[in-house]
Amino acid sequence: MEGVEVAPLRPMSDFLLESARFQLPDFSNIDRWANRVISNLLYYQSNYMLTAIIIFTIVGVMNPVQMIFGSVTVAVIFSLFVYASSKQAQLRRFKRQHPAAGFVLILLAGYFVIHLFGSIIVFLFGIALPLLCTLIHASLRLRNIKNKISGKIEFVGIKRTPMGLLLESLGNEQEVVS
Repeated sequence: MEGVEVAPLRPMSDFLLESARFQLPDFSNIDRWANRVISNLLYYQSNYMLTAIIIFTIVGVMNPVQMIFGSVTVAVIFSLFVYASSKQAQLRRFKRQHPAAGFVLILLAGYFVIHLFGSIIVFLFGIALPLLCTLIHASLRLRNIKNKISGKIEFVGIKRTPMGLLLESLGNEQEVVS
């Protein structure tokens, strides 16, 4: 993380208002559309992060109990998945030795998940809505000269940002086309 700098927050006039230009992408040219999205993700990353925090907070304020239960449930399910995948032999042995207890545990876990399903949906909505808004904006926002230059600087490696590292870790190492 050494040498990584946070991109500046872009002005609202550039992000959404006066100077912002939007247009539907050319769906027949997927590479160009992907380059537009990547370029916008790199250029507006701080704006997208702030937007995601605001939307997540609004969803959390509207449904605080469900958001807490949903986040705890997702964390528990994820933790159980990680634990179970690392201790698979022990689980198989337990199921063979105590079939009734295993069946009851599965039923209770299923009931628990179904009972908290509404909370899980609220939590996932709090995560998915900001991602959807980011994808829509990055797809529709036309790039400007500053945006293109910023993408080139990130690609060359002169400046490293959190979004650039995230995109790189996801396997996106292609050059942003102007």
